[in-house]
Amino acid sequence: MDSEAAPSAAGPVTSLPLKRTKGRYYLRRLLRDRHLYALALPGLVFLILFKYVPLMGLVIAFMNYSPFLGIMDSEWVGLEHFQRFFSNADFFMLFRNTLAINLLNLLFFFPLPIMFSLLLNEVRSEWFKRIVQSIVYLPHFLSWVIIAGICFLLLGSEGVVNKLITAAGMKPMNFLTNPDFFWGLLTAQSIWKEAGWGTVIFLAAIAGVDRQLYEAAIMDGASRTRQAWHITLPAIRNIIVVLLILRVGHMMDVGFEQVYLMSNGAVSKVSDVIDTYVYRLGLQQAQFSFTAAVGMFKSVIGLILVILANRLSKRFGEEGIY
Repeated sequence: MDSEAAPSAAGPVTSLPLKRTKGRYYLRRLLRDRHLYALALPGLVFLILFKYVPLMGLVIAFMNYSPFLGIMDSEWVGLEHFQRFFSNADFFMLFRNTLAINLLNLLFFFPLPIMFSLLLNEVRSEWFKRIVQSIVYLPHFLSWVIIAGICFLLLGSEGVVNKLITAAGMKPMNFLTNPDFFWGLLTAQSIWKEAGWGTVIFLAAIAGVDRQLYEAAIMDGASRTRQAWHITLPAIRNIIVVLLILRVGHMMDVGFEQVYLMSNGAVSKVSDVIDTYVYRLGLQQAQFSFTAAVGMFKSVIGLILVILANRLSKRFGEEGIY
């Protein structure tokens, strides 16, 4: 009995100094890196104030919130707003439009920065490479208002393109009021505006690839195409997977400003997405609780997609994002 009781009695005696040692170790590291933590403090405060504190406001999705009564005195209704949204006649249309626009961006927009980075990496003239990068980066700094204005000038009924079509003896086309063109037009705008800027991350990843791998491939007689396929792409595969997972998490997010500026009554059946629906009912009709429930639904779907995409990537042998 004495021999069996000895280890249990000695356990707390030995564990207490270990806890104190760990606490002192973390305190020493905190004091040692205090300047780095001080630099990170503004970003941490910003993250807490504008990302985590607003999460408490999600409670209004479960009540009939009134600004005059406040959160504490507003009526609690549970899942009523979620049921209303799912049973809404516009639910399928909103879900379809949002998903379709994001799928088109995922299929056509996401691969282009990767391909463009590979092409830029093959350019040997540094001055020409910088000029091309500056040209393709420039649209990123233009607002969607300017992009929409350019589209109206080019594709409007009296735009440059229709004038050229008329001059060629053909009938003008309704590019901006034809529902069949709307999704493709949004995808083309996103490609023109953001594809060049998306190459920044991939070019930085490519710059970190060991040059000796390329030298060995050249000695083995590998062409530029084989070097890109067997060396460059595998080297940046983790970056591609991480960005793809994050992109999948935004499948329910559509650029509100872009869609709102390009929408009109003729294309409302294909242009009305969850973001514009929330804006219209939330800010214009003051249905705060209902639109909070819609926004919460969109966020939950995004979270589920990120978790599924991350698990799928790990199943295929990738590192994922966590």
